[in-house]
Amino acid sequence: MMKDRLFIQEVSVRDGFQIEPRFIPTEDKIRLINALSLTGLSKIEVTSFTSPRAIPALADAEVVMCEIDRIPGVIYAALVPNARGCERALDCKVDEINVFMSASASHNLANLRMTPEQSLAQFRAIAAQATGHAMLNASLSTAFGCPFEGAVPPELVLQRVGEFADMGMQGVSLCDTTGMANPTQVAHLCEAVLARWPELTVTVHFHDTRGMGLANALAAWQTGIRHFDASLGGLGGCPYAPGASGNVCTEDLVHMFQAMGCQTGVDLERLLAAAATLPALVGHELPGQLLKAGPSTRLHPLPQQA
Repeated sequence: MMKDRLFIQEVSVRDGFQIEPRFIPTEDKIRLINALSLTGLSKIEVTSFTSPRAIPALADAEVVMCEIDRIPGVIYAALVPNARGCERALDCKVDEINVFMSASASHNLANLRMTPEQSLAQFRAIAAQATGHAMLNASLSTAFGCPFEGAVPPELVLQRVGEFADMGMQGVSLCDTTGMANPTQVAHLCEAVLARWPELTVTVHFHDTRGMGLANALAAWQTGIRHFDASLGGLGGCPYAPGASGNVCTEDLVHMFQAMGCQTGVDLERLLAAAATLPALVGHELPGQLLKAGPSTRLHPLPQQA
């Protein structure tokens, strides 16, 4: 069996909760994050320091970030939209600032109401603010396709990654916001980014909109990608990506890689226990498969003969 250390990064409590119609009580968020911290996940994106008017579901960002139990070895990150959000996040002593923009101009305008050039200028200001206080990661949405423009040229994605590297970002996330990626496309783009910027920590962030999330993760792994975003239960989606469903399910992703012999550092049973609490929190069933079927190692008694 192949042994390989992977880093699984949880986004459900930010990416998932931000679009849920039901406000998840602050104490429930804290309780879930504390449980996730004990599973062996390498990073948890705790919240987003956006305007409470823009994302009321995460209006409790400061309280959540300041009151969770921080476990050594776990990176606690936050999404930051602007300089004011960066200041709020730094006041809460986040480990990592995650900034975000889209590869395609139309999605950037729809999602952020900014041109790509305006987003890049904002990134530079945030990088100057955060350098020396927190790690910096840039997430590039629609890196594999745009719901308004269609295919996104790989050359444009590579240009943006180069601009992020020049700003001093330690990491970059290639995000399939729309679930339009396919494994061949993923392999080509990941190979190009890894070859050109070996010093960057490259994360992939897939949605399972068209049922190819795990296949895309496998294709990325085969190129040398070792950092994967995922969402407990498969929660998530994007309001500016029509039809986009949730992210790749964390427990399904961990199960796949562990079955292949990869080392994730994640306690799958603890992860499943945390996932089992989600339907009651959000008020609906989740798309993740492992919680329904159980791990492939789980055996069942032979039916009794009549």
